[in-house]
Amino acid sequence: MLRTLTIRDFVIVEKMTLEFGAGFTVLTGETGAGKSILIDALAQVLGARADALVVRQGAARAEVGAEFDIAELKGVIKYLQNQELTIEDDTCLVRRVIDAGGRSRAFVNGTVVTAAQLRDLGELLVDIHGQHQHQSLARAAAQRELLDAYGKLDAQAGKVAAAHHDWRDKAERRRAFESNAAAYVAERERLEWQVNDLAQLDFKAAEWPELTAEHSRLAHAASLIEAAAFGMDTLSDGEGASLAQVNGVISRLKNLADYDPKLKDVLDVLEPAQLQLQEAVYGLRHYQQRLDLDPRRLRDAEQRMEAIHAAARKYRTEPEQLPELLETARARLNELSLAGDADALRALEAAALEACVGEARKLSVGRRKAAKQLAEKVTAAMQGLAMGGGVFEVALNTLEEPSAHGLENVEFLVSAHKGMTPQALGKVASGGELSRISLAIQTITSQIAQVPTLIFDEVDAGIGGRVAEIVGKLLKELGSKHQVMCITHLPQVAACGDQQWQVAKSTANGKVASKVTVLDKQQRVEEIARMLGGVKITDTTRKHAAEMLGDK
Repeated sequence: MLRTLTIRDFVIVEKMTLEFGAGFTVLTGETGAGKSILIDALAQVLGARADALVVRQGAARAEVGAEFDIAELKGVIKYLQNQELTIEDDTCLVRRVIDAGGRSRAFVNGTVVTAAQLRDLGELLVDIHGQHQHQSLARAAAQRELLDAYGKLDAQAGKVAAAHHDWRDKAERRRAFESNAAAYVAERERLEWQVNDLAQLDFKAAEWPELTAEHSRLAHAASLIEAAAFGMDTLSDGEGASLAQVNGVISRLKNLADYDPKLKDVLDVLEPAQLQLQEAVYGLRHYQQRLDLDPRRLRDAEQRMEAIHAAARKYRTEPEQLPELLETARARLNELSLAGDADALRALEAAALEACVGEARKLSVGRRKAAKQLAEKVTAAMQGLAMGGGVFEVALNTLEEPSAHGLENVEFLVSAHKGMTPQALGKVASGGELSRISLAIQTITSQIAQVPTLIFDEVDAGIGGRVAEIVGKLLKELGSKHQVMCITHLPQVAACGDQQWQVAKSTANGKVASKVTVLDKQQRVEEIARMLGGVKITDTTRKHAAEMLGDK
């Protein structure tokens, strides 16, 4: 929802800050007071094309800023996150600066953005209906999305998009194979040879550390046997063996410990050493028994290591990486086997196309039903909006092949008056008619509309009396679900507003300026009386105005 709009040096507005609320707000005032300038300013901050003519005469630049509450706007939040734009306190601050030379800069939450980013964001925040660039219903994509949302077809549309992506992916794989068949065959032959070569080696990752350890032991077996024998001789078996000498010292000290208890401390150190030496002797004896000089086993280990090293050199990798290389080659070979059969690829592509068409046909059925209902309701609403005999249609134009959006393009067609052939919405409707058709569509689809703020300009062009009252009531109804603003010259429309702003123009020091006043109830009576009675306002006119406002 739009919270505030700040305008500085824009056309005839010197400085203005407007605070917006929920519901239906009407903007009224004399012709030329600057009502449409407010819409133009908002359009600029939402990404409309910058123009030096909007800079107030004598000023260096024009600046427009808007603050939006986006707490409930998941689409806006997602867009800001995708664009890596900071979000603070569920607020989106948008600012546009246009200098006297026509150059502009745009900012979102303090970060510089492009005009394209600003337009994309603006389409999620505000929809302006009238003779303005920022008109979503003129876009084919918006018409399709609105129809799908109205018919609750978004999930099915998502299935179509996924199926279409799968079909295009399989078609691309088939085309790639047909264009590079020779390269695929050569790569497959190379991989088949590589897989066979590595498979024959039968080398597992866990084998390498075991093999290197065994080879090291076998290669140094003689030295190991000699060292074990030397250890046994020195500790236990030889003349003057260490263990025998330690045993002798312990025995002698034990005999003397009764005479001097202090020798007990020495024994406490020697006895554990005696046990450890004994354990060492047992360990060496067991190790010596297991050691064996096996030249043939050593030769086998050396040959196995040489075969592994040769393979590693051949494929330019480390020995321990060979098993992973084999798995990678197998996976790629399997992929090429699937992608290397032209008939199989064509069959996969055909099946994917059939699945895509199947999902798209389901979507088409739903669209035809939704299009009929929407057309009937909008056409009925047009009859009460000064377009008697007018017709609204939703055309579903069949495509030659499925697109990501289905089997057809969606196009809104309208004939504003009886006897006219329905044509594209934006081409045949005048500004006022387009606004009223938009109003009818927005009212009917208000439950599913995603844009929170709707602005109607020229919605009352060419109407009056009963039709004007109908328009006002429709806007008020729409305001119960969205934030709605409308520029109007009709008292019947103005009287339906939840809030009313008066836009007035004044001259000071030879410069024209526009200002906005938020009207209280009595001021609204005076303003609506002016709209009813023109130059001379009588008590009767005021009474009529008060009656129109009722309890508002």
